Amino acid sequence: MYGLVDGNNFFVSCERVFDRTLVGKPVAVLSSNDGCCVARSNEFKALGIAMGTPYFQLKDREAAGEVIFRSSNFELYGDLSLRLVSILRESAVDVEQYSIDEAFIRPPEKDLFKYGVNLRKKLLRWVGIPCGIGFAPTKTLAKIADHIAKKSPDGVYVLPDDPSEILAATPVGEVWGVGRRLRPKLYAEHIATAKDMRDAPNALLKSIGGVVLFKTALELRGTVAFDERDYNDDPDSISCSRSFGTPVTTREGISESLATYASQAAEKMRRHNMLASGCSFYAQIFQSGGGGECISRTVVFQEPTDATNKILKAISPEIDSLFREGLRYRKTGIMFFGLEKAETARQLDLFKTVNPIESSALYKTIDALNDRYGNNKVFSASSGVGHASWHLSHEKRSLRASTRWDELITAR
Repeated sequence: MYGLVDGNNFFVSCERVFDRTLVGKPVAVLSSNDGCCVARSNEFKALGIAMGTPYFQLKDREAAGEVIFRSSNFELYGDLSLRLVSILRESAVDVEQYSIDEAFIRPPEKDLFKYGVNLRKKLLRWVGIPCGIGFAPTKTLAKIADHIAKKSPDGVYVLPDDPSEILAATPVGEVWGVGRRLRPKLYAEHIATAKDMRDAPNALLKSIGGVVLFKTALELRGTVAFDERDYNDDPDSISCSRSFGTPVTTREGISESLATYASQAAEKMRRHNMLASGCSFYAQIFQSGGGGECISRTVVFQEPTDATNKILKAISPEIDSLFREGLRYRKTGIMFFGLEKAETARQLDLFKTVNPIESSALYKTIDALNDRYGNNKVFSASSGVGHASWHLSHEKRSLRASTRWDELITAR
């Protein structure tokens, strides 16, 4: 049997761990740049405010004290996620983290309900995050069981041996892995529920969604079809982009933001021990109502690299061509392509006397310093010094109380 442990309204629950005044209140966490609602408490949902509602449309209700908002605090959320997973690793036979707030587990006991209730109490007591826990023979069925668990008084649900009635009440769009693209195709073949999908002919399922949809149907039938996968697998590309806190009108703003995002993406590349053959980067012109033209450039490096200084040197000559006087810019971003493992990608130059590994070693040392002393304690000067207008807006961010000495909670 599989268990799925899922933090309820995870970002909001993390905020409530260190601010108990938020408990029982309608709270929402905003996206990067305080743009829109990306996480909502049950009390907030009860007001009928949809996910993704822009913050500016709700400012009047906030001023009236009807709702409460917090800026995204991913450093806090990530740390509490690690704490949850560490407890799961002590309490389960096997743990496979699926996302920041979800993990599949293999329970060590046969009495699943009792085990789930005790585990849920431990997570709530030790970390402070309420969770739903669903048990089933496959991961796809465990996701369905978890949806039911979240609405049950105990927060735990074990799927019965014959789940036909439950699958008949589950819309096919709520099945794990069935996205917006597949839904209309399934509806066209009169497959509207998870039960319909489970009982559909194999050939029909393959014609609609290929082998993946067929495997999903197998899982609905109780047959394990998805092998364990590592959700930290090496990526095919690595990117970093952000919208600006306020529109940027200077070349320096474009240059500094790109240098910052290139540095962050390069650090991720080194974490995976990968090198990039080149990169594409862009600046998006501000347009009221959203969107806007993107001006982009592509650079191929002289040799595959993960060294921030070499990357910045390569993109610097092209930045002038992104900037146009008199325009306001909404966003910049960078994407690295042609990724290969460092041990296989290095093609040394016969005529070079400089060891190409030296730059990587330097930046891995910088990464280690930033891991130890905090993000961006050591950074490239081209990223700019001080708080620039292009930095993300997070005026409502709570304290990073579990990872920053200078933001510890004060007890009286």
